[in-house]
Amino acid sequence: MRDIFKFLRYNPLAVVGLAILLLLIALVTIGPWLSPYSPTKLDVLHKLALPSATHWLGTDAFGRDVLTRVMVGGQATLVIGVGVVAIAFAVGVFFGMLAGFAGGWTDTIIMRLVDAILAFPALVLAIALAAAFGPSLENAMLAVAITLAPQFARVARSQALSISVLPYVEAAISLGLPTHRILLRYVFANGLGPLLVQSTLALGSAILQTASLGFLGLGAQPPLSEWGADVSSNLQYVRSAAWVALSPGMAILLAVLSFNLIGDSLADWFNPRRRSELQ
Repeated sequence: MRDIFKFLRYNPLAVVGLAILLLLIALVTIGPWLSPYSPTKLDVLHKLALPSATHWLGTDAFGRDVLTRVMVGGQATLVIGVGVVAIAFAVGVFFGMLAGFAGGWTDTIIMRLVDAILAFPALVLAIALAAAFGPSLENAMLAVAITLAPQFARVARSQALSISVLPYVEAAISLGLPTHRILLRYVFANGLGPLLVQSTLALGSAILQTASLGFLGLGAQPPLSEWGADVSSNLQYVRSAAWVALSPGMAILLAVLSFNLIGDSLADWFNPRRRSELQ
């Protein structure tokens, strides 16, 4: 624990990213309970109201409190981002570890499938999949998870290739331990560092892609609040009431920035040389 605090002391970007993330989590979890407004109730008499003491971020074209919708929309965006990364992590790491450890035709078949998916731009593939599955938040989540899983497979395979030739793994194989136990206890456990870094960076990418699908109408459907969908629905008012579209847009920016800063800091933490320099 002392090493962690010392690392954070000399790595201010990690502190900034963590502070932004904690603030966002507090807003989306506690904020909706404290807000006196409903995220879906219409109040057209007070539409596009300027930010004030009553409405801190103003109101949208339907008179709904923007701050409340940003906080409620953050719940969907962050939960979907975590769910996307969890699915991509489980699928990608399983097949990547299996490919790197087994080798041969297993490695060839799995990695050629991974290469085929990676040949498509991630966002374009997510749009195509979401359009094929149908517009909904769950389908957008599945589409983004499919695009992120190959990245985890690549990292997991490289870790499995480097760890599988180490003496303790060869000793476990010679003792006849089950393959699943070797993969879980020796290969996965010792290659977890880079996978955690990839997970943190993937969270930012997942939030950005999910918001992009929502912006295109392939994610959350009205009247549900979601950052990308809210930017899209309020974009036409950006000149006359900029706060309506900028508020959810800034929330996306801060969320992605926080995860990227934390991911870069984790990369430094798992690099012994870089960690010693920062301490």
